[in-house]
Amino acid sequence: MNKLLSAAVGLALSATAFSASAQKAYTEGVAIYDAKVNGQSIEAKVFFKGDSSATARQQGPASIKVIQFKDEAITVLVDVPVANMKKAAVGTPGEVEEMMSQMPSFTFKPGTETKVINGFNCTKVVATDAKANKSYDVWVTKDITAPSSAYGVVYAKAGGFPVEFTLNQMGMTVTNTLKSISGDKVPAGTFSIPAGYDKMTLTDLKALGGGR
Repeated sequence: MNKLLSAAVGLALSATAFSASAQKAYTEGVAIYDAKVNGQSIEAKVFFKGDSSATARQQGPASIKVIQFKDEAITVLVDVPVANMKKAAVGTPGEVEEMMSQMPSFTFKPGTETKVINGFNCTKVVATDAKANKSYDVWVTKDITAPSSAYGVVYAKAGGFPVEFTLNQMGMTVTNTLKSISGDKVPAGTFSIPAGYDKMTLTDLKALGGGR
């Protein structure tokens, strides 16, 4: 009996240890997403560390990076080599406040439906945006944890790391799916403006027809 009890306790402890080690925690790293915008697929890389993030993507001939510190500062870098253009749009306090006011305000309702997305065990959560009176399916996982800078503070209370989620942004429907995440160190200078960029406001950039 003692041997059976010891074996049972050992198995229980092993299972607990496995469960504890199965979840990977990231404090900084790189998350790669497949972003579908109106049927077009674009790869987006999110470099995150603490409250800072930098989302980089290639859109046609333009390399676009959006740098964000909490909800206090936003900078958009646009590099178009064929046009010999490098612009750095730094959001003014008023512009940042306006952008934040337009962000969705979600409430989340956990569901029981599950599926595996790119190797992540996910559960469906229904996110309802009270401002737009719209609901979206969000697939979250507990396989990993990371700062909200890796996916967006609006999902901080979704009940897990968002793996697949859809948003309406500036008139476009954007569906993001997490492809991979790593704990690689964020390269130095990721959250700063490189030399050679002309600075302007976000309003000026929009007037040029630049990045969104």
